[in-house]
Amino acid sequence: MTGTSNFVFDSRLPRVVFRPGSLRQVGQEIELLGARRALVLCTPEQRASAEAVRDAIGARCAGIFDRAVMHVPIETARSARALASELGADCAIAIGGGSTTGLGKAIALESALPILAIPTTYAGSEMTPIYGITEGGIKKTGRDARVLPRTVIYDPELTLSLPVGLSVTSGINAIAHAAEGLYAQDANPIMSLLAEEGIRALADGLVRIVADPADIAARSDALYGAWLCGTVLGSVGMALHHKLCHTVGGSFNLPHAETHTAILPHALAYNAAAAPQAMQRIARALGADDAARGMAALARRLGAPLALRELGMREEDLDRCAALATENAYWNPRPVELAAIRGLLDDAWHGRVPGA
Repeated sequence: MTGTSNFVFDSRLPRVVFRPGSLRQVGQEIELLGARRALVLCTPEQRASAEAVRDAIGARCAGIFDRAVMHVPIETARSARALASELGADCAIAIGGGSTTGLGKAIALESALPILAIPTTYAGSEMTPIYGITEGGIKKTGRDARVLPRTVIYDPELTLSLPVGLSVTSGINAIAHAAEGLYAQDANPIMSLLAEEGIRALADGLVRIVADPADIAARSDALYGAWLCGTVLGSVGMALHHKLCHTVGGSFNLPHAETHTAILPHALAYNAAAAPQAMQRIARALGADDAARGMAALARRLGAPLALRELGMREEDLDRCAALATENAYWNPRPVELAAIRGLLDDAWHGRVPGA
């Protein structure tokens, strides 16, 4: 977008409760939903967090489903839906990161069960009506108002146990939402303000978390930034970066947040000339002279992975990945061309410095 005279702003946002210790009021939030029995969702690794929710809501807990995994395999979604029906659950509580929130959305997509999200990472998907389900090795995404969580509880205390490495990659994942929101086809002034502030808050918070993982103020700032970036993701369209990450992650089973970290600087470099105003705002939020190089420098300072090969991507799969990422048309400020995308992926695979 080149100005502020032509835009459409349409906002549908969840109720947000943001404060340290807010997990303790989850029972009240269930009541506000008009629900009585909640199925608590988590990954196997976050069973203890789910049990904390169970303890907080007592008799309102219908049960725990602890088999959420990344990229939401359709088989897992079907199992969770079946259990919710069997237990008579009239809402679901998703505690954890994007994998658990994604599972909640997959349940809501076909059952219309209201979702209460309690994020423990900075992924931001809890603020969006975007869902993704993997079937037959292909991750399919879409937008549907039914999957948007009705309530989101942000409790910075829950992020204190998030390892520094995961904090970093999760946070850069969120920054990617805001970065693409700044050059989205349907960008608007409100979301652009949120995007720049979200990038600034997350970049600053992550640097402080790396210095002191127990800094609750830094954790709060990062979670605040993640909320803003997630709001952007849910309100305007995404482009090349997200398409590449879904392709690489879903089709080659790479870790979601780390994939965002490796690809983002190169996606920004690809689009830089076509979206100069967006790049200026990204660079300003990062305190850098150049958006793409500034993003790479931040990732390096934070100790994040910078190369797809570090994540298990095989070089011989880059041709297929480029083909998958370009086979269906989608909007991007710069035309999406096979040879150029193949070059972008080669840079990301090697972890080169953008523009070097």
